[in-house]
Amino acid sequence: MRAQSRAVAVLGPTNTGKTHYAIERMLAHRTGVIGLPLRLLAREVYDRIRALRGPDCVALVTGEERIVPDRTQYWVCTVEAMPLEIGADFVAIDEIQLCNDPDRGHVFTERLLTARGLHETLFMGSDTMRPAIAALVPGVQFQRRERMSQLAYTGSKKLSRMPARSAIVGFSVENVYAIAELIRRQKGGCAVVMGALSPRTRNAQVELYQNGDVDYLVATDAIGMGLNLDIKHVAFSATRKFDGRRMRPLGPDELAQIAGRAGRYQNDGSFGVTGEASPLPEEVVEAIENHTFQPVRKLQWRNAKLEFGTPERLVASLELQTHNDWLSRARDADDLVALKTLLALPDTRDRLRDVRDLRLLWDVCRVPDFRSISAAEHAGLLGRVFDFLQGQGRIDPDWLARNIQRIDRTDGDIDALSKRLAYIRTWTYIAQRKGWVDDEKHWREATRAVEDRLSDALHARLTQRFVDRRTSVLLRRLKQKESLVAEVNDKGEVTVEGELIGRLEGFRFRQDKTASADEAKTLRQASLAALTPLFYLRADKFYNAADTEFDFTEQGGLMWGDSAIGKLVKGDDPLRPQVHAFVDDEAGPDVADKVRRRLQHFIDRKIAALFEPLLNMSRDETLSGMARGVAFQMVEAMGVIAREQIANDIKALDQDARGMLRKHGVRFGQYTIFLPLLLKPAPTRLRLVLRSLADGLDEFPESPPPGLVTIPYIREVPAAHYLMAGYRPAGARAIRIDMLERLADLLRATDSRAGFEATPDMLSITGTTLEQFADLMEGLGYKAEKGTRAKAKPEAPVVAEPATAPEALADDTETAAAEAPADDATASEAPAEEALEVFFTFTWAPRPRRDARPERKPQDARNTDARPQEGRRSGKPKGGKPNAGKPGGGKGKDRKPEQPRDFTANPPRKPERIDPDNPFAAALMGLKLKG
Repeated sequence: MRAQSRAVAVLGPTNTGKTHYAIERMLAHRTGVIGLPLRLLAREVYDRIRALRGPDCVALVTGEERIVPDRTQYWVCTVEAMPLEIGADFVAIDEIQLCNDPDRGHVFTERLLTARGLHETLFMGSDTMRPAIAALVPGVQFQRRERMSQLAYTGSKKLSRMPARSAIVGFSVENVYAIAELIRRQKGGCAVVMGALSPRTRNAQVELYQNGDVDYLVATDAIGMGLNLDIKHVAFSATRKFDGRRMRPLGPDELAQIAGRAGRYQNDGSFGVTGEASPLPEEVVEAIENHTFQPVRKLQWRNAKLEFGTPERLVASLELQTHNDWLSRARDADDLVALKTLLALPDTRDRLRDVRDLRLLWDVCRVPDFRSISAAEHAGLLGRVFDFLQGQGRIDPDWLARNIQRIDRTDGDIDALSKRLAYIRTWTYIAQRKGWVDDEKHWREATRAVEDRLSDALHARLTQRFVDRRTSVLLRRLKQKESLVAEVNDKGEVTVEGELIGRLEGFRFRQDKTASADEAKTLRQASLAALTPLFYLRADKFYNAADTEFDFTEQGGLMWGDSAIGKLVKGDDPLRPQVHAFVDDEAGPDVADKVRRRLQHFIDRKIAALFEPLLNMSRDETLSGMARGVAFQMVEAMGVIAREQIANDIKALDQDARGMLRKHGVRFGQYTIFLPLLLKPAPTRLRLVLRSLADGLDEFPESPPPGLVTIPYIREVPAAHYLMAGYRPAGARAIRIDMLERLADLLRATDSRAGFEATPDMLSITGTTLEQFADLMEGLGYKAEKGTRAKAKPEAPVVAEPATAPEALADDTETAAAEAPADDATASEAPAEEALEVFFTFTWAPRPRRDARPERKPQDARNTDARPQEGRRSGKPKGGKPNAGKPGGGKGKDRKPEQPRDFTANPPRKPERIDPDNPFAAALMGLKLKG
C-alpha cells in the first residue's frame, strides 16, 4: 500500500447512508472498485452510478453478469468478482460483517486482509467489526455513523391488523408463500422478495410495492442487505432459520439487520412479530433499538495462497489451519467439496497431466451450486465441463445449447420457474467465464435472454397468485382517464400498462381466459381503449410485409407467420378467389380493408406466378378455333384434364393447332392432357385449394408428399381429386400422370396382343415391385398372367434383347424381391432342383363399356396420335405388331402390318399426317423437311 493510501472503516447500524457515502467517495477518484454482498445490490448501485456518470465509464461484474465498457473507470461487483489486479485508486467492501458468515465469510475476510486501493480503501458494515478490523488492518481509521431515524418495537400483531406499508419476513419459501396467500385474501395482495429471485424479478416485485399497487411485502431475510424500500413496519413470522446445515435462532445483530429496513431516512420505523413467532426477549429488543451488540471475535478464513504442484498439495493448502487468534478456518465450501469429489474419480485423476490442468479443474470447481442439488450431482456436472475444457479447450456448443434449451420454458408454476431460474444461473455463470465457450457474446446474450424470460414469467406468476393487481391497475388508469398504451411481444402477448390482458392473433384479440367475470369486463374495457392505435400500427406493418412472410394452407387459410389472418372464399372465377380477412370489429373498417387488400394482392400474385403458363395461354389471342376451345378447357381444368373428357376435341386439332398449344407447354399424353410445369408441388398444392373452393367442398383434399411416383388409391376419395393432385388411379395405387405417360411410351413398343413382360425400365419408372406393377397394369386395362420358370444361372449370363428376353428381369432387385418364399425353401431343401422365379405376362384386355359401339373396321381406325380409341374408358395402345408404336406403324389401309416403312417424303402425293405425340415426331419432321 502506498504511503498516501489510507484505510477507513465506516461502521454503524442500518439506515446511516454508508453505501451512499461509499459511492460519493469512489466517484471522487479517477478509478474505483466497490464490492457488494448481493447481485441484487450490485445491480442497484450500478444503476445509480450509471445514471450519474453515464454507461460508458461504469462496469457491472457479477458471477452471472458482465457489462464492461471499453473506457471503464468504476467497477461495481459482487465481493467474489472484484478485479483487484487492475490497481484502482479506490476500493470499498460493503457489509464487512459478513466476514463471520459460515458460507461466504472467508471471501470477505480475504478482501479485508488484502484488498487495497492505491489512494483509499473503505470498509462499511456493522459496528461489531470494530475490534477485528483494528487488529487485522494496521493504521485503519474509524468513522461512526448514527442511524437517521428511530426504531421501536411494537410487539405481536395479527396479519389482519398489519398496518399498510409493512414487510412480513419468513425464512423459508413455503412460509413466504403461505403468508402471501393470507395477505392476498385479507388485504388484496402483496409483493414477494426472495434471495433466489433474479434482479429482474426482484425489481419488478419491488416496483409493485413501491408504486402503491400493493401495500404489503412478504420477504425472506434477503431484504436485510441494502434494499431501500418505503417500509414503515417489519414483522417477523419466525425467529429461527435453516442455515444450510441446521435450524438455528437468529442473533440480535441479524434481527437488527432486517428490522432496520423499517423507517428509512428521516422516517421512524417499527418492528415486531406475527403469526406463530414468540415475542422477542427484552434484552434482544433493547439491543436492536439501541444498536448495541456483542463484537465479532472470530472471522471465517481460508488460505488463499494455493499450491498446484499436485492434487494433494492443492487440497492441503485449502485445508491449511491458521494461527491467528482472530481467524478461524472456514468449513469446507462447495468448491472444495466438489474438488475432493472429482479427485476421487480415477478418470479425472488420469486427465491431470500438469499444473495447468489442475488450475483448470479448480476454476471449474468454483462454479457455484445455484441449483442446491446434491454434492455428487453438482460434481458430475462440473466433471463434464472439465472434460470439455481439458479435451477440446471449449465447452461443446451443442451440449450447452441442449441444456439451455431444456430450461427455456415459461410454463409451469412458481416453483418450476424458480427452479429453472436457479438452473439458468449456472449456465449464465459458465458463459461469463473467459475462454470457456466459443462466441462468448452469443452465449452471454442467450443465457441472459432465457433468464429475462423466466424472470418475467416468474413475476407474472407471483403477481397472478398473490396480487389482484391487474384489475386495480387498469381500473385506476381508466378512472383517471389516462391514455392506455398496449404492447405486444414476439409471442403475441398483449400487455396494457404492464398487465397481460390477452393475446393478439393476427388482427383478432383473444382475451385472457383466466380472468373472472368482473375482471373480464375490465379487461374488455381496457383492451378497447388500448388496442385501437395498435391495430393501425400492425396494419401498416402487415401491408408493407414481403410476400415471403405470407402463405396459404391446404384448407384455404391465409397465414402471416404463425398467425391466421384470413381465408380464401369462392370468387366469380376459379383462378381469382376472394379473401375474407380475420379482423376484429374494434379494429375498424379501415384496418379491415387494408388487411383484405394486402391478402388479395398476395394470392393474386401467387396464382400469377405458379400458374403463369396457364394464364399466358388463356391470354394468347393467336389461338383460335378448336385450339382456343381446348385452351379454354385446360384453363378451366387448371392445367390437368383426362384425355377421354375432350377426346373428340383433341382428334379435331390439326398439326398447327397442336403446335400452338405445345408452345404453351401443353403435353398431349395418352391418358392425360396436361402442363408439366403445373405438376410441381407448389402449383399442385394451389390447384387443389382453388378447385376445392370452386367446387364448394367443406374439407379440401391434401396434396401428396413431393417426389412420390405412386400413392395408395382410396376408393372413398373421388378420382377427380387424384387428377387434380396429378395422379391417375390404377389398381390399388394411383400413379403420377407424367410418369404414366413415360410408361405409356414404353408400352407402345411392346406386343400387347401376344403378351410381354415388365422390363427394368418399367419397374424403375413406376417405382414398384413386380407384384405392384402387375396390379397397376390391370388397373390400366391389361391382363396379368402369373407364371414361374427356372431362374437363369448367374455363372452363365445371357446377353438378351431388352424387348423380348424375359431373362432381362432376372437380375432386377424388384423381381428378386417378388420371388415366392416357397422357392427359397425348396431350393434349400433340394439343392439339385433349379431355382424358380415369378414372372407376369401382360396382354391387352380392356373391359368393354356398357354403351360400347361396334368396333370400327381397321381401315377406319385412323388415330393421328397413335393413342387409344378416343371416347373409351381406357384406350388400347396401338401395337400388337413388331412396328407398333413407331412412326407410321399401323396407319393407312393400303400399308401391310409387317411392311417396312419408308420415311422418304413423296412429293407428288400429299404426305400422311405425322403423329405429333409420337416420341419420334421430331425426327420424322426433320426427314420431311429434308425431302
